[in-house]
Amino acid sequence: MEFIEGPRPSACFFCEAAALPQGQEAERLVLARSPRALVLMNLYPYSNGHLLVAPTAHVADLEELDLEAAGELTALTRRSLRALRMALSPDGFNLGMNLGQVAGAGVADHLHQHLVPRWSGDTNFMPVLGDVKVMSEHIRVTYDKLRAAFDALS
Repeated sequence: MEFIEGPRPSACFFCEAAALPQGQEAERLVLARSPRALVLMNLYPYSNGHLLVAPTAHVADLEELDLEAAGELTALTRRSLRALRMALSPDGFNLGMNLGQVAGAGVADHLHQHLVPRWSGDTNFMPVLGDVKVMSEHIRVTYDKLRAAFDALS
């Protein structure tokens, strides 16, 4: 709710993350990048390790994305799944895109895919039913684990 009801940043945080010089990725929780796509952690996660995979191009719809960028988006999604399995051992995943504000996109003007790790018995339903979010680990600790996994997969 903090993200939904809070003030909107003046610039696109995906574009800002894509423009970061090498070596400053941790500042924006960027875990990996390719020439046309990047992976970063969600600042408002549904569960530990909730990742966002986005093209570096500022496009709103999958149909606007060129095939090379779409391929890199898929490749980084696959690498992200491997890194999440290696670092956090989830039992499953929710993957998806919300295209358009009416479909639930919090950032409707920059295409991105959510990768949400899930565990048997997790409390992923809590934000909906109880306005409660349960995080078992600080985001920076999770970032360090995932960064090491991504680096190992390079």
